[in-house]
Amino acid sequence: MASAAKRACPAPGPDALSAFLEWCERVGLALSPKVCVSREGTVADYGLIAREDLQAGEVLFTIPRTALLSQHTSSLSSLLEKEQASLKSQSGWVPLLISLLHESTTNNSHWGPYFSLWPDFSGLDHPMFWNEEERRRLLQGTGVAEAVDKDIANIQTEYSSIILPFLKAHPEVFNPKVHTMELYKKLVAFVMAYSFQEPLEEEEEDEEEPSPPVMVPMADLLNHVANHNANLEYSPECLKMVALQPICKGQEVFNTYGQMANWQLLHMYGFAEPYPSNRNDAADIQMSTLCKAALQATKTDAEQQLVLQQWDLLCQMEMVGEEGAFVIGWEKVFTGEELTVALKVLGMSAEEFKEFKEQEGWVDGMGETGNTDVALSMIPTLKSSWKKLLLDATQLTLQAYSSDLKAEEGLLSDPQAFSKLNCREWFALQVRYGQKKILHQLLELVS
Repeated sequence: MASAAKRACPAPGPDALSAFLEWCERVGLALSPKVCVSREGTVADYGLIAREDLQAGEVLFTIPRTALLSQHTSSLSSLLEKEQASLKSQSGWVPLLISLLHESTTNNSHWGPYFSLWPDFSGLDHPMFWNEEERRRLLQGTGVAEAVDKDIANIQTEYSSIILPFLKAHPEVFNPKVHTMELYKKLVAFVMAYSFQEPLEEEEEDEEEPSPPVMVPMADLLNHVANHNANLEYSPECLKMVALQPICKGQEVFNTYGQMANWQLLHMYGFAEPYPSNRNDAADIQMSTLCKAALQATKTDAEQQLVLQQWDLLCQMEMVGEEGAFVIGWEKVFTGEELTVALKVLGMSAEEFKEFKEQEGWVDGMGETGNTDVALSMIPTLKSSWKKLLLDATQLTLQAYSSDLKAEEGLLSDPQAFSKLNCREWFALQVRYGQKKILHQLLELVS
């Protein structure tokens, strides 16, 4: 369990993998003879294992774009294109999800062998499938429970306002008794955990909306670790999984789902990496908590009003937001500019704030360097008043958890108690512990 790097799924039927591999051949998905799909020797579920030594740059498999499952390759593509105006949603996932609703419940679907690897999608164990008490008990303070609450509300709204009317408008294709909200919820989790989103070119990033997610057979079987050894490359004709470094015979091939903190992995994929292996782990300090810490330090009504005015200006400057967060990593603050400006403005006297507003400008970056990311090593160089404010906000953040760091360390150091944890408890522990270690590191820097 200690090395688990992907959600655990029940084993499909014995012929499911063979049928899937035969399907791959039919659709032109070319798998190198130097690798094989296996459940043995992997950290979790299916994975890709090297059958021979691999060199950096070797192509492990090639997937033609016709083998990708999307709204454009689904058997409902014409209908979805015709009805696209009514299928717009905040997530942008609705056309793909409708495709999955249809293809996963059609006996003769072209994608049947692909879906057979996930029987009834019952192996998905995202926190959205935990009961509310369990989420609160295990994930309080991590930010996951709040993210899940939003997901569930959005899923319910999307299903009732967009999906259900579409299903009822096309009874020749859909049956609301089969294509239920519960199935839709599972498919949302399936897309969260297994889909891919093609990156836009740099010149396109500011001009276009993000590309919709697609299902990428074979690529979605690879497990994730932060220190991955393979990467998916995109071209107009196909997608290729390419080795990033030498991989020895018998080793597992790992992809990456991106630079993701453990709380994001648990929220979106249903697993977390064991401490301290996730070099991308991070802890959030809610922006509103910094305001709360500043208000907590006031002694008069005038000082309180000043903080509220400063916070309002920061919101107008779009440096902070009520639902935003300062993201603290192991080595840097990923929201360095936002944190620096917030500390600067909230640390101003009334006279300084008046002058600042008149100038309508601010100094970017820590120590006027203009950096967006700020190295944690620079934190001790902050003004004493800034450090005190950041210390208070960090302590308030730690108080939001249901247990302290010592309790987590006690559990981790007790082999008997640790061995009794189920998967949910184990993953939640890794999330909490990593976040608290990062926050305690920050406390030492501002103390």
